[in-house]
Amino acid sequence: MPSSASSIFYLLIINFALYVLLYFLQISQLMSFALYFPLNEQFHSWQFLTHMFMHGGLVHLLFNMYALWAFGTPLENTWKTPKFIFFYFATGIGAGIIYSFANYYQFNNIYSDISALGVSVEAIENMLNTGTAEQNLINYIGKERLIEFISIYNSPAVGASGAIYGILVAFAFTYPHAKLALIFFPVPVSAKYFVPVIILVDLFFGITRYSVGNVAHFAHIGGAITGLLIMLFWRRRSSEK
Repeated sequence: MPSSASSIFYLLIINFALYVLLYFLQISQLMSFALYFPLNEQFHSWQFLTHMFMHGGLVHLLFNMYALWAFGTPLENTWKTPKFIFFYFATGIGAGIIYSFANYYQFNNIYSDISALGVSVEAIENMLNTGTAEQNLINYIGKERLIEFISIYNSPAVGASGAIYGILVAFAFTYPHAKLALIFFPVPVSAKYFVPVIILVDLFFGITRYSVGNVAHFAHIGGAITGLLIMLFWRRRSSEK
């Protein structure tokens, strides 16, 4: 039987079960449960919740579920299950919303630059749907920006990483002196320093072009921001009692 952190036990079971189901059914994402760009016709409001249970691969799943277990268990044991469940889903949904706003900002900037060149709405829609652009447009806008434009529109976000980053923030608030370390940097650092550095690194990769792989950095940042706001609100409310 699971420990008192019972919701984490069931979250692990659900996430692994869905991954196995998708794998054996050979479905890339279960129906439309991944989080699509809001202007994409495949977007649905429920995806802000359901994308948390979809993962892009076994390594992605294992990292997220290990972090959920390692950092979430002490939190749930301290807070008890209802408070932890609220926090987990609030930060995951908040991550999806902030990620979508960040994507919309980037998408709209590129869209405006393309429109300023006299490209019709129909031509832009065709480019987004086919994933191809004319050479003269590539020359004016740049290949990397057009790839980003098309990718934002068509690539869905998956994973519980946003909620995990919210949990990391809560862990740093609750256990600021706990020592944490990375495999490739095995030097123990207090959580109150370790977690902000991790978030700043994500922010750096999110606003530059140095990111490695298809990582939704602003979903991580969104989860951290949501977690920070909730923790500050709870701390203030507790101090007023």
